[in-house]
Amino acid sequence: MTKPNQSGPAVASIIFAYLVVYFVWGSTFFFIEKALESFSPFVLGSIRFIIAGSILMSYCWLRGYKIYIKSAVKDAIVIGFLLLFVDMAAIIWSEQYISSAIVSIISSATAIWFVIFDKPKWRQNFTSVPIVLGLLTGFAGVIMLFAEQLMSSSEIPAEKNMRTIALIVLTIGTIAWTIGSLISKYTKEKSDKVNTEPDMHVMVKTAWQMVAAGITFTIVALLTGEYSRFDPHAVRLVDWGAIAYLATIGSILAFGSYIWLLQHRPATEVSSYAYINPIIALILAHYFTAHKVTSLQILGLIIILSSVMLMNWDLYKNNKKFKIIKRAKRIRKLREMAPKSSIPRLVEISQYNEKHEKKKTPETTDNHE
Repeated sequence: MTKPNQSGPAVASIIFAYLVVYFVWGSTFFFIEKALESFSPFVLGSIRFIIAGSILMSYCWLRGYKIYIKSAVKDAIVIGFLLLFVDMAAIIWSEQYISSAIVSIISSATAIWFVIFDKPKWRQNFTSVPIVLGLLTGFAGVIMLFAEQLMSSSEIPAEKNMRTIALIVLTIGTIAWTIGSLISKYTKEKSDKVNTEPDMHVMVKTAWQMVAAGITFTIVALLTGEYSRFDPHAVRLVDWGAIAYLATIGSILAFGSYIWLLQHRPATEVSSYAYINPIIALILAHYFTAHKVTSLQILGLIIILSSVMLMNWDLYKNNKKFKIIKRAKRIRKLREMAPKSSIPRLVEISQYNEKHEKKKTPETTDNHE
């Protein structure tokens, strides 16, 4: 019998998963913009999530996961409607009128709405100076981007009006994503406390969310006449490639990598994708679309990402690695300040801290798995 690997997954696997989450999720904004050249918004969402949901559900069935638990499926459908229909519909529809780079930057400001709508944590959030500063900074960044888009020198008033509507729709979408995420969080906490029946695997829940979103996109596309006007033969091969990428690589591989990382790495470390995704989207928009990336947009991105860091500061501050780094810096500073006679004692303290952390490592690893 093969002895299980106690050291965790290979470094190469972790690096690959991070690259997928960073670059693939960051690129989806660009591929949505490219696919919109041949697909109308709701047809695009319909095809993407029907394909992704069907593939993921089939995978879960083949793995032997329990596919149906009434209460869990009901929750997954509600969450899928908010996260994958309302938010993604807002993103897809908005990218008809504003750059994928702007969409990705404003989407990264979701942390603002988490602070505002997470009522059980209001006392904690609004008494934290870093979180309040991050909230105000984030609003300033979003307002800057709104102003930049609305004050651009377009000669056609109708275009400005549609950009304004697109920015509002996009903001509503990010709020829906936040509410859906909070419902998912507190529903899981409640079910863990009650524990009346076994829960479904996270992949099955996501498959149901994708199926719910795909069906809703399809219904809307039928009601608005998008499917009646849709001609598959008129779609360019490159745009079929874009939607295939979104359905498989963007929806399944990236999400699977994200879930896998959460099982093996600290959540605060995995959440770093929020800083990388908009940068990837901005680079792709600059080099591969007709949209111009302005210095004001870059400044807005820096401000919003700084606000996200501030709003997560307490998490980073309490992170184990962060504490080890801080301790090492304190010891190094003490070594520099101390007389030579006290240096052996400081070395002894440093070695004790290292041994202490090594003893705690197995317990910490178990908490993440």
